[in-house]
Amino acid sequence: MSSCRACGLAGFAARARDAARHARHGAGDFDDARLNVQGVESRFFRRDGRFFVRTDGPDGQLADFEVKYTFGLEPLQQYLVELPGGRLQALALGWDTRPASAGGQRWFRQYPDEHIDYRDELHWTGRAQNWNFMCADCHSTDVRKGFDADAFATRWSEISVGCEACHGPGSAHLSWSKAPDASDPSKGLTVALDERRGAHWSIDPASGNAQRSTPRDSERELQVCAQCHSRRSQFAEGYRAGRPFHDHYLPSTLEEGLYHPDGQQRDEVFTWGSFRQSRMHQAGVTCGDCHEPHGQKLRAEGNAVCGQCHAAAKYDAPSHHFHPVGSPGAQCVNCHMPATTYMVVDPRRDHSFRVPRPELSMALGTPNACTGCHRDQQAQWAADAVAKWYGPGRRQEAHFGAAIDAGRRAGPGAAAALLALVRDSERPAIVRATAIELLGRYPGAAAHDAIRHALRDTDAQVRHAAVTAQQAAAPEHIALLLAPLLGDPTRAVRMEAARVIAAAGALPAPMAMAAFNAAIAEFESAQRENLDRPEAWLNLGNLAGWRGDAAGAEEAYRRALQRDPRFVPAAINLADLYRATGREAQGEQVLRDGLQAALQAPALHEALGLALVRQGRKTEALVELATAHRAAPDEPRHAYVYAVALADAGQRSEAIRVLEENARRAGGSRDVLLALAAFRSDSGDAAGAGQALQSLAAVNPDDPALAATRLPQQPGP
Repeated sequence: MSSCRACGLAGFAARARDAARHARHGAGDFDDARLNVQGVESRFFRRDGRFFVRTDGPDGQLADFEVKYTFGLEPLQQYLVELPGGRLQALALGWDTRPASAGGQRWFRQYPDEHIDYRDELHWTGRAQNWNFMCADCHSTDVRKGFDADAFATRWSEISVGCEACHGPGSAHLSWSKAPDASDPSKGLTVALDERRGAHWSIDPASGNAQRSTPRDSERELQVCAQCHSRRSQFAEGYRAGRPFHDHYLPSTLEEGLYHPDGQQRDEVFTWGSFRQSRMHQAGVTCGDCHEPHGQKLRAEGNAVCGQCHAAAKYDAPSHHFHPVGSPGAQCVNCHMPATTYMVVDPRRDHSFRVPRPELSMALGTPNACTGCHRDQQAQWAADAVAKWYGPGRRQEAHFGAAIDAGRRAGPGAAAALLALVRDSERPAIVRATAIELLGRYPGAAAHDAIRHALRDTDAQVRHAAVTAQQAAAPEHIALLLAPLLGDPTRAVRMEAARVIAAAGALPAPMAMAAFNAAIAEFESAQRENLDRPEAWLNLGNLAGWRGDAAGAEEAYRRALQRDPRFVPAAINLADLYRATGREAQGEQVLRDGLQAALQAPALHEALGLALVRQGRKTEALVELATAHRAAPDEPRHAYVYAVALADAGQRSEAIRVLEENARRAGGSRDVLLALAAFRSDSGDAAGAGQALQSLAAVNPDDPALAATRLPQQPGP
């Protein structure tokens, strides 16, 4: 149990939601309880005072496994089993700690609707459930993963979330507590999380909204919280309060699959990315304005927590929310922070604090708070109600979600809409970073200039996205543009600049070589921090390849496949390495082995098809490319490659059909539309070719491919 002698917070970590503890503190029923899921009966029992589960193991066979640790308290508790190599694996079988009256006090599986066996990466024995990498950094304090020679020797200062997880090393604070010195306002703490100190919020009677007395001039507190409350990857251990977040972590943008196009949470994104979108963040709100971090409580109960900054007379009233007082619809959070349930029983509120916009649901297919409660109604019903209640003065300005949606699906106006987002400095940084990532798909002079300008942005996430987007530029321009970023204040940006330069094979000028060497060394060190992951070995293989070290690249790719035989990118890169070194047959075998392990991954079928094309085995190749396309018909690349192969085989009409179908399903992909225009033209269909080019122009009129093509004149009115 953690305690703080200086502040009297004894037992804080034991009360914390993230507490991880030895199995003797387990809440679950281990009195010969049983759970049958998809034909696998798991049994939970005790033996000699220890806790065990009998379930399917790494080979799919039933076996007894000792539960070594628990973590989590409410609404669920998870259990860790130690497997060979120091791996602590989180069982996918958890205990619902809610009261029985709420449906709890039961064992359940976290993926109830999916068939998952020992060959699936989501199986509890797989890498996706590995505590050492996936869980430890957020659920324990001062974690050192300690992976070496194919085994973990993970260490921690505290198995739970203790004071030092947020405040940094506490020895000086303890010394201060023995002889308090009023002249030391930090009380010996590593860094003062004092952004709220001396600031207050005053509600403007006219608007009913508050303003901060002094602008928030840093994000120390937000970054301390972000180390756990964000969707991010970790590339360096030892984060301490006050250090730049991007020196240790790379947070996600509003990626498809993680967020809906309008920024609402979709997958588990852990708050920070949502909050970064909000007007609250832009106004200077910090986590501590609403949350009391030590007691795990809100600053006030119910609507009163919002009433700290929003006048209750205006907002906590039927004239605003149009629901009976005291009803669920009258609660601020249910409209402005709708919840999504993860891990079967854990509802988490969206912290983007958005105004309900059901009309966006109609346009973008996104959720909205209204029909989230009124599940028997449609978005049109909710939009009509909002229009009736709030009238023509309601919020209906253009939302960034329209641009993100168009960018994801290559819809009409995508390039211009994304360009406007990138240029709009008033937009949240995470939105602009997302727009940059998408804009990279739409080449053009204006897009290039906007992304180049973003390299100088004040926000590290925006700069990182702009650096990544440069990989589509000409090699001779990449080193020139990115050389200044090799000295960026944050490690994530420096490393990405070095990676993109190295991948382009265009080293910077001699005066920048020292900075490049230092940054690429940081990149390599980051990969070696994560050698338990196949992604790190893939990156090391790429680095070796950029350096001309074919043997080193081969070894790294093979190590990636040893870590996970189902890791598709490593199989593809290894096969490509064999192709480049004249060993096409070996490359083919790697891809076939990968297909056995990766359960028919479309990308592997495509790579195998291309390998067979190079060997002149075009009939076999066409079968593989068709399989890739059928497995992922919405993926433009698979449709494009398959169509090119069909055309080469003399099946141009079928190639056109494949491209037309993909364009209908997945929008106006550049490669698909250009190929469609070419094939139609070759077939003598000039009007059809022009139509495809017009579709491309509707998506991105600045596309350089259009400059070399004469578009047909549109008929007059």
